[in-house]
Amino acid sequence: MSPSRREAFLFWLKLGFISFGGPAGQIAIMHREIVERRRWLAEQPFMNALNFCMLLPGPEALQLAIYLGWRFHGALGGVVAGLCFIVPAIVLLLGLSFAYAIYGQMPAIAALLFGLKATVVALIVHALIRVARRALSAPVHWLIAPVAFAIMAWHLAPFPVLLMVAALLGGLMRRDTAPPASAVTKNFSWRVLLAGVLLWALPAAIVLATTGPGSIHSQVYGFFTTAALVTFGGAYAVLAFVVQQAVEVYGWLTPADTVAGLALAETTPGPLIIVLQFVGFMAGWNVPGAAGTAVTATATALLATWATFLPSFVLILVGAPYVERLTANPRLAGALSGITAAVVGVIANLAVVFAGAVIFPAGFGAPHWPALALAIAALILLQWTRVDVLWVIAGGALAGFLVVFLA
Repeated sequence: MSPSRREAFLFWLKLGFISFGGPAGQIAIMHREIVERRRWLAEQPFMNALNFCMLLPGPEALQLAIYLGWRFHGALGGVVAGLCFIVPAIVLLLGLSFAYAIYGQMPAIAALLFGLKATVVALIVHALIRVARRALSAPVHWLIAPVAFAIMAWHLAPFPVLLMVAALLGGLMRRDTAPPASAVTKNFSWRVLLAGVLLWALPAAIVLATTGPGSIHSQVYGFFTTAALVTFGGAYAVLAFVVQQAVEVYGWLTPADTVAGLALAETTPGPLIIVLQFVGFMAGWNVPGAAGTAVTATATALLATWATFLPSFVLILVGAPYVERLTANPRLAGALSGITAAVVGVIANLAVVFAGAVIFPAGFGAPHWPALALAIAALILLQWTRVDVLWVIAGGALAGFLVVFLA
């Protein structure tokens, strides 16, 4: 039995405030509440929707919420579900970003961030292990992953090209044919697609008209639009691309800043990809222009957020009627497997970059022993115990504080 609009709204609003733990935890909450406890949806339609979201760029947990909202109450229901899922995180991380930028160098705050950064390295390694176990299931995947690592480490090809080649290889390796797809009963939603294009184009036009094509606002909006379209493999994968560009090409922030941003994003509910808002914020903070630091940083943070999340709403609301047909296509499943294998190499590169910034700041031959010890301890807790990730993060922050002030 589908929920009433009021029941659905209250559930999505609650989810927006309790959805800690990354996509796996968020999807588990939705499954438990919607399928098992409330029985608003059967198991198979839920899994079909999840598989569909995995085929798309963007945060799969957010997209699943949008799809379920659409299924219950149409396009408006999807928009409400998605906004409830992300708005609490947007507001909270914006406040944390200001706190980091203003107070991040204070000894007490820096000590907490030291522990959080070491814990983030452990979180990335833990994610790498989990993804590798699932993704490296065929010989071609064992080829794709190290090649992807080398391409990212030595900048041998653009990130979108890497994903396209991995998808092509994965798709070509699937020789089985798809079963007959069920007929699609709804027409393609041109109105939703047009609305999405206009919602993207309007901020772009305003930014270009008021700040010019070379401004930090235009650069941020253009860059994060590109990033949103290649966000296969989750936040860690796209963050590797974002770090490479934002740090090395644009010079908006430092590797240490990006580690801190990921640590802050880990402490907020909602999709982990919200870390891109932090990157956009720091871009405006460090390149303020005539408008002033606070105004520019807020504007670039919101532009990054809009560019990051808008495609998820459009892709789901346009593609929702075609879930069964798309999830039954083996070529698409093969392409996704190739991308996921590439993501293993991409996340491995991110782990090396962040470990270099946190654990080996003086070079890989001279580790910072307290940071290394904290990272190893956090990894052990994540890998071999059932301690909730939020407690690991909180413990890492506290341990960092104690290490710095007792040293």
